[in-house]
Amino acid sequence: MVLVAVQRGDGPAQAKRLAERLNSYRMFPDGNGRMNLDVNQAKGGILLVPQFTLAADTGKGNRPSLGRAADPETGAALFDRLVEEVRQRCPTVATGRFGADMDVELVNQGPVTFWLEVPPDSEN
Repeated sequence: MVLVAVQRGDGPAQAKRLAERLNSYRMFPDGNGRMNLDVNQAKGGILLVPQFTLAADTGKGNRPSLGRAADPETGAALFDRLVEEVRQRCPTVATGRFGADMDVELVNQGPVTFWLEVPPDSEN
């Protein structure tokens, strides 16, 4: 499961690079139990869920500021672009719906969660 937040300044280059990273990131165990396989090698799939609140600034006060999140039109377009990019690389892709009120269940196997980010000014 990938929770996706689109922030101001993100564009198609970030969607493409994040798709590359999601498909090639070695986070699944090999025969020796080491995180050494990517999603395709593990014969897995990717669930992309839009989650704009991950862009919230929680540094001050008792209410999150969502000023870092992209506007809804840009966020929806870049989420759709990310979905297209991921589908080009992974045969099994499911998605949530941008802007929808969704009930999503997750069984997190093990103590592993990663934050993958592709800042607009990065060359990664």
